[in-house]
Amino acid sequence: MRGVGRLFGMLAVAVLALQLFFLLRIALMLVVAPESTSFQRSEIWRIAVEKHQLPWAQESVPGNRISDNLRRAVIASEDAGFVDHHGVEWGAVEKAWNKNEKAEARVEAQQSRTSTRRGADGKPRVVTPKVVGGSTISQQLAKNLFLSGERNILRKGQELVITYMLEIVLGKQRILTTYLNSVEWGEGVFGAQAASEHYFRTSAATLGPAQAARLAVMLPAPKKFERSPASPYVLGRSATIVARMGGVDLP
Repeated sequence: MRGVGRLFGMLAVAVLALQLFFLLRIALMLVVAPESTSFQRSEIWRIAVEKHQLPWAQESVPGNRISDNLRRAVIASEDAGFVDHHGVEWGAVEKAWNKNEKAEARVEAQQSRTSTRRGADGKPRVVTPKVVGGSTISQQLAKNLFLSGERNILRKGQELVITYMLEIVLGKQRILTTYLNSVEWGEGVFGAQAASEHYFRTSAATLGPAQAARLAVMLPAPKKFERSPASPYVLGRSATIVARMGGVDLP
């Protein structure tokens, strides 16, 4: 029993040390913008391995060099309650969880009915459920900064802890600026400045409402939308975002 107790004690110390590491890293962001995120580093490796080259564009800029149009558009599209919540929208999390459970159940039922069907390569067809998220901007930043893309209860728990650290230490304005400087807008395109130059040949500071809304629409699936950044869906959805931007409060 002493050995078991010692083991749990060492595990608890390790977990606390990890949280302290995250806290210190976040505190450093008050004065120094992060040079890269965990997600960016994984993308660098993937692109280098798959393409044997590294097309990359990123430039962190101060908050006053990011258009308020983009700030409002991203909040309107990604996290309407950003200014008011404390990092997590539990209602949205519950809604996303229920949708994912139903999607998995439908896929399992479909898989059981079509288990004998095979694809062109002769292998059984595998259907994967479409996963929806209920993450706030703060949660997305927590995941991108430090965590992997795995979906399990331990990673989600760590994400929540980091999210609350971000909210307490950095505050809303710094969270939004850091998010906009690091989020993906296409393969190898990270941050508002790189995205503005890539899609509109302008700076993040001079984005108009329609341009900002189009960038905001791309965020849930940037690699998908970069193939057709002016598709009917993107243009239609961006018009909706523009209409909502006037009611968005900035931190």
